[in-house]
Amino acid sequence: MDDGAVDLELDRAHSARMYDYYLGGTTNFPADREAGDRTVAAFPHAPTAARINRRFMHRSVRRLAAAGLTQFLDIGTGIPTSPNLHEIAQREVPHARVVYSDNDPIVLAHARALLRSGPEGRTAYVHGDITAPEALLAADQVRATLDFTRPIALSLNALLHFVPDDDAAHAVVGHLKDALPSGSTLAIAHGTAEFDPEGMARVVATYRAAGTVVRPRERAEIERFFTGWELLAPGVVCSHRWRPDRGDGSEHLTAAEASSYAGVARKP
Repeated sequence: MDDGAVDLELDRAHSARMYDYYLGGTTNFPADREAGDRTVAAFPHAPTAARINRRFMHRSVRRLAAAGLTQFLDIGTGIPTSPNLHEIAQREVPHARVVYSDNDPIVLAHARALLRSGPEGRTAYVHGDITAPEALLAADQVRATLDFTRPIALSLNALLHFVPDDDAAHAVVGHLKDALPSGSTLAIAHGTAEFDPEGMARVVATYRAAGTVVRPRERAEIERFFTGWELLAPGVVCSHRWRPDRGDGSEHLTAAEASSYAGVARKP
């Protein structure tokens, strides 16, 4: 960790801090709350959608750890919100190793909350950007924590819709997939306009006004990110429908509330 001064860019809204606001967190500032309020006014399901995505991350990590995955790379981590990914993984596999990455400087400032690994495991944080995957993967924190000769579970939760250019999005995902060994997994949750086109159009406009471009994608477009890998059942489905826990209330949620697809695939 670099203990030098960090420019937190508090004068402009950031998607990670807006996400924290939707989740009821406290690491957000007036610009984030103002943009978040405008988003909720345009799309009242935004807080519910954020919680659905978060729960998908919990379920996918728990199930992958229970299936034997012991290494996790989470890109687009967001503000620390317990239980964090390493807490979920290390409940199943105490010696699990986790690397977090985000490009929001305030996540860097709070990253110590992500480094509280259990005694048998290890966590690390790298300040990086998915649009520069080569630098991210080459970072000392990544190479010192993860063994790239053994399977790694890559998590891109609620991230890729912030990479608006289709070619760029597929290029960075392809680079990450190529770097991972056989047996690795890829988990994606991604926003879509299929279930509420007008509501999502308002979200896109609100984020654009706050300085962030959002690119919802249709199911077929999201499935392309998994090309060449084996999708785990039930495939790419509405986020709250991916292996829900019994009694978790997902049966009462609608596709419009989620407005996202999710899936997990394994590298042959």
